[in-house]
Amino acid sequence: MTILITGAAGFIGYHTAQHFLARGEEVIGFDVLNDYYSVDLKKARLALLEKQPGFKNYVADLANAEDVNRVFAEHKPDIVVNLAAQAGVRYSIENPQAYIQANLVGFGNILEACRHHPVKHLVYASSSSVYGSNGRMPFSVSDNVDHPLSLYAATKKSNELTAHCYSHLYGIPATGLRFFTVYGPWGRPDMALFIFTRKILAGEPIDVFNHGKHRRDFTYIDDIVDGVVRVCDSPVKPNPTWDHDHPDPGTSSAPHRVFNIGNNNPASLMEYIAILEKTLGREAKKNFLPLQPGDVPATAADITAIVDAVGYQPRTGIDQGIPRFVEWYRDYYSL
Repeated sequence: MTILITGAAGFIGYHTAQHFLARGEEVIGFDVLNDYYSVDLKKARLALLEKQPGFKNYVADLANAEDVNRVFAEHKPDIVVNLAAQAGVRYSIENPQAYIQANLVGFGNILEACRHHPVKHLVYASSSSVYGSNGRMPFSVSDNVDHPLSLYAATKKSNELTAHCYSHLYGIPATGLRFFTVYGPWGRPDMALFIFTRKILAGEPIDVFNHGKHRRDFTYIDDIVDGVVRVCDSPVKPNPTWDHDHPDPGTSSAPHRVFNIGNNNPASLMEYIAILEKTLGREAKKNFLPLQPGDVPATAADITAIVDAVGYQPRTGIDQGIPRFVEWYRDYYSL
């Protein structure tokens, strides 16, 4: 198969591309290489992908419809994995235009390209942030997601709605994946684990928001990729029992649905930090702060739907995943 992965130089995109290349698939990467975080880290990921046969990358912007259509026309992908997006909850409060262009205009261009160059399956990144102020745990794909707390979350919900329309109108099989706090080797420098590791090793205090009362469904990257690949290999079909009088947001009469991908085992932020301290052999200096704007105190994924549909099962706890990240971090930065 030919698989187009947007955001191939990103954290999840890189690992997903590695998996498909190891399986012998042709992988087409598409990434703008923006400077939201270290471009050098993104280039290092790409350098490893480019060493492998079957990989070709385009440095281009999803918001440019001409570039997107050219890649579709040239390579005719069987599967599209749209992982490109402007990430970050807090950054969206200060830079909304970046999210409008990348997450709304860019995703619209992907949908249009899938419409005019039919694909077997479009799999796209959503986020656990769509649950917003919903306080019922664990979050279920059947829950209402009408109260996002950040523009980032709003753009992700918009992606789900727009993809559903394209599935309904044009028959595009599309699956949205709500990722829950992904971490692991080659992770994003703007994420807590990366920031905490860097600061603890430098002897600097770490900011612990919500006074350490956060709970998160921390999900290791290998488990995430396993879920992505399983979904890619199982193109969605319309739900024949979908009830218009009692609509379930998680499925549809169109070939569209959404899944949670999480660890299904939330942990407290303080437990997360404690494992990191033990791994590094150093105690963190902690600066306890209130909840940040746009943030939520807890996340927990109900993964029943994806387990039933494709057999997804997370296997990596934070006691295993955090040491693997630290090992990569020390090696990458020669520490």
